Amino acid sequence: MIKRILTHNFSLLNVDAVKLDFRWNYKNVVSPYHRIYYIAGGEGEISHFEKKLKLESGYLYIIPSFTLCNLVCSGSLDQYFVQFFGESSDGISLFAENRSIFKVPAMEIDILNFKRLLLINPGRGINRSDDPKIYEKDVFYQEYQELNHQQNTAQFLETQGILLQLMARFSGPEIITQRERQQIPVKILDTISHIVVSLHLPLSVTSLAARIHQNSEYFSRLFQQYTGSRPLAYITERRIERAQYLIMTSNAKYADIAQQTGFENLSHFSRTFKKITGMSPGEYKKKHSAQT
Repeated sequence: MIKRILTHNFSLLNVDAVKLDFRWNYKNVVSPYHRIYYIAGGEGEISHFEKKLKLESGYLYIIPSFTLCNLVCSGSLDQYFVQFFGESSDGISLFAENRSIFKVPAMEIDILNFKRLLLINPGRGINRSDDPKIYEKDVFYQEYQELNHQQNTAQFLETQGILLQLMARFSGPEIITQRERQQIPVKILDTISHIVVSLHLPLSVTSLAARIHQNSEYFSRLFQQYTGSRPLAYITERRIERAQYLIMTSNAKYADIAQQTGFENLSHFSRTFKKITGMSPGEYKKKHSAQT
């Protein structure tokens, strides 16, 4: 159990305590990282399709990565927030089976954790703008990742520990619905790592199986057993997630994104993108850029 949990690690992006007003009003926000809010005063609202949650004092909220939502504050809102990337050795998000927004009552330790996170990670607020279309750019991600590299060992471990504690507040079975997994074989973990760094290359079941000296059919069944997806479906999902990230954080042409994510051509990329997201790349970009 402990080994399974600790396969997840986190990379801090932003943390701050802010006072928001009516200008905090953004639609169709979708980010490649997790967000957790603690509301210290005032009120607002976050919504995900038909699900709406009132932002109330004394509660914690999470918006998992790649969860489309709207953010609204009609009056004032005192908010602690942390934004961070999540990674796992099996390439599967904790919220892969349930990408939505969630709310839990805050405890005293949560407030202390936010304050401690702020203390050991100074200068990690969003100083340019609170508009996602401005601060969600690859150059800013790189800037904050460099700050992570500058953390000493104590700061790094304590930051990881606090993020784990905050994530644990949303680990109930009604939220984390992933099935229990056995310890993943080394060859499958190695294949997942290879896929993640090789999305731009041609990948096939035959080549992946040959790489770890296994029969293709046996490899495919084993891969599905430990990831929940057949290899080609898994590869496609990771490619589209990477494409979403590139569309949101760069000005790359769709043809270049198709090439960087391993699609044969722009037409194949566009069809697959729409099949998985329900929108064409252009519609996805326009919707994201229309945050006002």
